Amino acid sequence: QVQLVESGGGLVQAGGSLRLSCAASGRSFSGYVVGWFRQAPGKEREFVGRIAWSVGSTYYADAVKGRFTISRDNAKNTVYLQMNTLKPEDTAVYYCATGALMSDLPAHYAYWGQGTQVTVSS
Repeated sequence: QVQLVESGGGLVQAGGSLRLSCAASGRSFSGYVVGWFRQAPGKEREFVGRIAWSVGSTYYADAVKGRFTISRDNAKNTVYLQMNTLKPEDTAVYYCATGALMSDLPAHYAYWGQGTQVTVSS
């Protein structure tokens, strides 16, 4: 069983930056995919990006491409989501998740963190 804990959310003005962290315990991320998703009130959970832990390759949704960057720290078994040039429409609860497939679909991720709130003011 793996437990994921996100941190780093908060309130930021439009144009600002935040870095979210996703730390795993109980199992290494090695060999797995770590995805970031977000969910705004009244909306479905939305894919943000993912990283294939072993090779470090990343993929992003069009809405965040060029503004968000996913990275990893092997020693800390932690994945980061660096969010720059934030917009009010980025406001959501952000979740990290891990699974075996290179997928954009929440259903393909077996383990989820509890989420962290990101609020971007205009």
